[in-house]
Amino acid sequence: MARMHTRRRGSSSSDKPVADEPPEWSDVDAEDIEARVVELAEQGYEPSQIGLKLRDDGVKGTPVPNVKLATGKKVTEILEENDAAPELPEDLRNLMERAIGLRRHMEENSQDMQNKRALQNTESKIRRLVNYYRGDVLDEDFTYSYDVAVRLLEE
Repeated sequence: MARMHTRRRGSSSSDKPVADEPPEWSDVDAEDIEARVVELAEQGYEPSQIGLKLRDDGVKGTPVPNVKLATGKKVTEILEENDAAPELPEDLRNLMERAIGLRRHMEENSQDMQNKRALQNTESKIRRLVNYYRGDVLDEDFTYSYDVAVRLLEE
């Protein structure tokens, strides 16, 4: 397992149970799940939060342990089909928010070398993700900079 920028161990290597169909006790209709996913997105929830809400609260009181097993589509695919997908992918948005916070901290505390390194690492991850998403989710000529991140997140 690659440990990007740290020497820490990382996740415990636990895996989801292997399943190819939803459990019998979760017999929610796929259309109801898709409607609930779109509804939660319109309320401002990110795709990962939507998955947690469906797991914990469910649809009409019945939990949905795995949206992909129940509907055959990922949460982000459902959102794209219904024109409710976020402009930026969730992982990229979170990294940009972190970089902005670190940059603002560095403006006030320029001697903080740990956070200077954390900012460098975070911006490195952002550039990697931008290369991954460029041409597909992002424009072909998109490049990351602090000003671009601030402008995108203020919209």
